[in-house]
Amino acid sequence: MTTKPRRRPALERVIATADRLFYEGGLHATGVDLIAAEANVSKATLYTYFHTKDDLVAEYLRGRSGAWRAHVVHELEGRGGDPRARILTVFDLLGEWFTTDGFRGCPFINSEAESTPEAPGHRVNLEHRAWVRTLFAGLLAEAGLPSPDRVAPQLTLLYDGAMSSAQVESDIDWIDAAKRTADAVIDAELARSRRTRRRPPAAGG
Repeated sequence: MTTKPRRRPALERVIATADRLFYEGGLHATGVDLIAAEANVSKATLYTYFHTKDDLVAEYLRGRSGAWRAHVVHELEGRGGDPRARILTVFDLLGEWFTTDGFRGCPFINSEAESTPEAPGHRVNLEHRAWVRTLFAGLLAEAGLPSPDRVAPQLTLLYDGAMSSAQVESDIDWIDAAKRTADAVIDAELARSRRTRRRPPAAGG
């Protein structure tokens, strides 16, 4: 018989409130006093769960990362398609997020602008970015590209650029631009691979 984990409503309120306020207002502008007040807990209670504000920021980022990963994996499985189509689906998922109420850009990029390499949140950001590159590399390998680890950072650059651009200029279809560029990058890599395979061996030996 398994025992269900005990719910901690105060902790859940703190995390949910921090998630909303950090994303809406930024890290520096959102103090622990405001989070505690809106979560209806005392500061002492908040600090029993998170010893510092930086720890709470890291938990906020972990929650955002986990939720996005689960969403992407679920949608990729549900929507199907060949590996190349699934690469473009990743960009479609970004575009759908851009149109939601309250979109304010990438929480990980935003937090880096307000943080330091020593902060625990920075490590969470690095782990999330590594996941994005690994996701693209896996799909690229399934699509038959011979050097997926070389191309994955290029797609990640498009992924990041679309988010940053949509935050500033929401009236432009950045996802369409990112998808067309991703297609061109993949085509160029496949063409390069074909040329390499056709190249005759060097004479001599």
